[in-house]
Amino acid sequence: MSPPRESPPVRRLDDWDRDRLLDLADEFETPLYVLDVERVRENYRRIATAFPDAHVMYAAKAHTGRAVLTALLDAGADIECAARGELQRAIDAGADPNTLQYTAVNPPAEDLDYAVSLAADYPGLTITAGAMDTFDRLASRGYDGRVAIRVNPGIGTGHHEKVATGKDAKFGIPANAVAETAADVDGRFDLVGVHGHVGSGVLQDDLDDHCRALGTIADLAREVETATGRSLEFVDVGGGLGVPYHEEQAPLDIEHVADRIREAVGEFDGTLALEPGRYVVADAELILTRVNTRKETDAATVIGVDASLATLIRPAMFDAYHPISNITAPERTHDPVSVGGPCCTSADVFCTDRPVARPERGDILAIGNAGAYGYELANQFHSQPRPAEVVVDGEETHIGRRRETLADVTRLEER
Repeated sequence: MSPPRESPPVRRLDDWDRDRLLDLADEFETPLYVLDVERVRENYRRIATAFPDAHVMYAAKAHTGRAVLTALLDAGADIECAARGELQRAIDAGADPNTLQYTAVNPPAEDLDYAVSLAADYPGLTITAGAMDTFDRLASRGYDGRVAIRVNPGIGTGHHEKVATGKDAKFGIPANAVAETAADVDGRFDLVGVHGHVGSGVLQDDLDDHCRALGTIADLAREVETATGRSLEFVDVGGGLGVPYHEEQAPLDIEHVADRIREAVGEFDGTLALEPGRYVVADAELILTRVNTRKETDAATVIGVDASLATLIRPAMFDAYHPISNITAPERTHDPVSVGGPCCTSADVFCTDRPVARPERGDILAIGNAGAYGYELANQFHSQPRPAEVVVDGEETHIGRRRETLADVTRLEER
């Protein structure tokens, strides 16, 4: 890998080229996702440099856009997939199926069928499972290839209870059942690793708990080696590294984080594996949305925009904070406003009583840090077509995903 060029550890809204964003809004209309693919490469290079001896995979679920996957594959990343569609998209982007890792969580039959069929031709594929039932279903399909056991350390971390997977019974084999599971799995499959993921959006304040959980995962990997008498290829500590969504939050010192994680894992003969997702793509994308309504009331000044929870559902789903800036007129006085979309629900709000340079009808607002789980969770609520996504790569610009039409919204319906 070539030496990384210096890049800031987090990209704020003010770091984007405002004039270029306004031109994109005029050319491609709004709401519009804008992805800076060079920023994706920079974020990957930073984490790969901090973990030079680790196997760094990108967690595709954060953003499965072809531009993202291709850029990361070209940069040397492998891909971790959590569903059949993600496996297919990684392969379509150029991934060697032998390098893919599939993490099955309550997998539908079609997903297991696909993964087993793929592994028949590409035996390097690794399937991770967190339930004995899933291993039994794999065996019933004649699969005896590479597997990893997903463990549950009983410790969850992250920005919201809905992403604290390390203490959620849905994810992984309970710690007290790992040794017994390993002995059974080792007799039926090629057991190559232990996997754990404890939460998402981890920042400095979460690091102690996060590393404590990773230490538990590593201890369970050593327990598996003792129970089976075999050496594992890897211990995979998942992803979870966060980015500062709030302007006052400091970014992670990734070199310090790397030291802490290596210390938490301790001595292990196999490879340390990581699956960053959010860290790689969150600040590489924003949303442009146009103001269509300004309403003054005694309770609030309401700013209506053409983006909605169908465009970006994270504020409604996770009470997530996303920075918002008026890029048409940032010099105006900042007044407290509530910004919301056209959906008929009180959940369709991006911020409440937040100071924004006075928005007027026709202005373009930018909603930052939309790269992780932004477009991935976009939907067609209220029969709204999903927005376009524009990919910026240096001076070049191209459409990554075209804007849906009303015909696209209804095309699967029986007539």
